[in-house]
Amino acid sequence: MKKQLVFLIGFVVVVVTIAEMIGMQFISIGNTTITVLPLVFSVLIAMLLGLPMIRKGLIAKIYSKTNIQFSAKYLLYIMLPLMARYGADVAPRLREILSVGWVFLFQELGNVGTVILGLPIALFLGLRREAIGATLGLGREGELAYISEKYTLNSPEGRGVLSLYLIGTLFGSIFFSIFAPIMAGLGLDYRALAMSSGVGSASMMTAASSSLIALMPENETTIAAYAAASQLLTSFLGTYTMVFIAVPLQRFMYNLLTGGSRRGKETN
Repeated sequence: MKKQLVFLIGFVVVVVTIAEMIGMQFISIGNTTITVLPLVFSVLIAMLLGLPMIRKGLIAKIYSKTNIQFSAKYLLYIMLPLMARYGADVAPRLREILSVGWVFLFQELGNVGTVILGLPIALFLGLRREAIGATLGLGREGELAYISEKYTLNSPEGRGVLSLYLIGTLFGSIFFSIFAPIMAGLGLDYRALAMSSGVGSASMMTAASSSLIALMPENETTIAAYAAASQLLTSFLGTYTMVFIAVPLQRFMYNLLTGGSRRGKETN
């Protein structure tokens, strides 16, 4: 096990080094400039090398079941230093953030958008109980913990939230690094975009806010502070929003859209 862990750590160092050597890349589409971060390249490299057709020899040892389970188990601990960085970004601009505090609270209601918009689409595509796990939120740690505790990850609901968690990990940072500058190019206020970067995912927040900073370096401190404050607020209040607003709303919508079937009622 220790040998496999050494392979994993060495692999991470190599992938991060390659991604940093590639550096930040800019792609111009019309009047919009899309910023592709080193984080995106590291995700793509790790994803491509994990394909079954490539996963042989040393690569197979790196992507062993033991290493995958280790990475999933300790991911949260690895993110703790980044959480501390959020606090350091927020503190210098705390007075400014408190002056618009109600806006940060209001944007928390956006967390129910996955239920309102996502649940009908998921049911239309043929998902049933899997849709409950997949549309409760963005499928980050809070939703993953709630679904795993209530249904277990071996249930259809668990498969739904776990699938979304994996998809968000692989593609979320890529999407947000592209989407944020596009919205900025359409004229949306950079402070609103910075606030919307805090969706409960550290990698997505970093990708979105870094893309904005690359476009507007003169507003770097404001963007970083607003994004970090929004991320912290989502982490703190997101669980309560999920439990007291998203879950009852999802239960009502699921039973309504499935015709109040016995299966739907038992699920919720």
